[in-house]
Amino acid sequence: MAEGPGFYAPRIDAGRVCLDLLATGHPHERLDDVGALAGWITGVGLVPPGTGPVRAEAAWPAAFRELRGAVGGLVQACLQSEGPAAYVRPLAQLNEAARPAPPALRAVLLDDGVLARQLVEPPTCAELLAAVARDALDLLTDPASREALRRCEGDNCPIVYLDTSRGRRRRWCSSEICGNRERVARHRRRAALART
Repeated sequence: MAEGPGFYAPRIDAGRVCLDLLATGHPHERLDDVGALAGWITGVGLVPPGTGPVRAEAAWPAAFRELRGAVGGLVQACLQSEGPAAYVRPLAQLNEAARPAPPALRAVLLDDGVLARQLVEPPTCAELLAAVARDALDLLTDPASREALRRCEGDNCPIVYLDTSRGRRRRWCSSEICGNRERVARHRRRAALART
């Protein structure tokens, strides 16, 4: 996909759309306006490629940030094995958001004979929120997926990702960002020790 107005280039691939939503709050707010949200919706694949611009409305960014808070609350409760009280509010929010049907899709035959997904009609905010909420529910109710949840080991990095690496030894949200910072810091510590 070519970059253009509203294009969203993810900082990392967290492994699930709901975790990608969590990553939009770090290191700064990325869903602060309609264009940024529309770019995120397209960039993470909530709508099929080639759908065209998503026509988000002014209230959508706040709704997605609210859902992000609920997903984050549940993910943190799972990672920290918190008691039942920590689950009540975010779980109710997530279950409510998941109730509407996600955007309706249909298969279409393209001119080159390939089948492709296409939206039946432009998606509503509730439909898109439902798609993300259902992704979070699928993730958090599947024991194997829940076991693969990891928090980045980078300094001050709150990103949570799904570790699908061989041996489940991934340590950072991004080897190029947090992993590189850790390697540079380690090098500086060794160099400082060598000088003393």
